[in-house]
Parts: sequence; C-alpha cells; structure tokens
Amino acid sequence: MSGSSATATAVCFVWLGMVLAISFLEAPIKFRAPGVTVPIGLSIGRLVFRALNIIECVFAAALLVAIPLAAPQPAALVAPLVAVAALLGQLGGVRPWLNQRTKAVLAGATRARSRGHYVYVAMEGVKVIALALGGILLLVSAP
Repeated sequence: MSGSSATATAVCFVWLGMVLAISFLEAPIKFRAPGVTVPIGLSIGRLVFRALNIIECVFAAALLVAIPLAAPQPAALVAPLVAVAALLGQLGGVRPWLNQRTKAVLAGATRARSRGHYVYVAMEGVKVIALALGGILLLVSAP
C-alpha cells in the first residue's frame, strides 16, 4: 500500500469514527443528561459541531490530495467524494438553516422542531456509508 493510499484509507476511517461518535452518540445523549436544558444543549452542540466541521474540512482536503495520488480503482475514488459532497451540502445548505433556528431559540423564541435536523442526520448517514465504503475500497484496491 502506497503512502497516499494508506493516508486516504486512514482519513476515511478516522473521519468515520468521528462522525459516528459525535453525531450518533454525543449529540443525542447530551440532551438526556440531568440539568441540560435545550438552550444549554444547543450551545454545546454549536461548539462541538463547529469543531467537528473544521476537522471534517481538513479531512476532506486531505482526501482530495491523497486519493488522486493513490490512483485507486474508480469505485474507491467515488465513495470518498460522496462524503466530501455531503459535507459541502451540510455546510452550505443545512447548517445555515439550523444556525438561524438555534440563534432564535437561544434568544428565547419558541420554535417547532426543525426538519433541518432530519436532513442533517440523513446527510450524516450518507457520509457514514460513503466513508466506510471508501475506506474499505481503498484498503482492498491498494496495490
């Protein structure tokens, strides 16, 4: 396995682990902790997801550099690119929508549950599948 292929594979699996740990474990659990109100949970969530998204952008950039250098099979190229596209969709489309709602709730407005969260979670699911598949395909297609 070349250095670029190993790097791309590692990035896929580390990114996958972070998304699973934060989006599917930390985010829902924090609201069940005693004393955590919706505004407190939202404030924590904003900080955590801002940090996650910054790291995800670094991982996406690393994949965009490492994958072409690794010259993998076409399927191993497409799956990580789907994860990058999902991230860009979240950052450009869904996050601004959720940020507006969060700001309003933190300012004291009462709002109905947002469908934006469902869209965000669906895109997280796409990233999980794409990163797992991409990491596996990179691993098995390495010369």
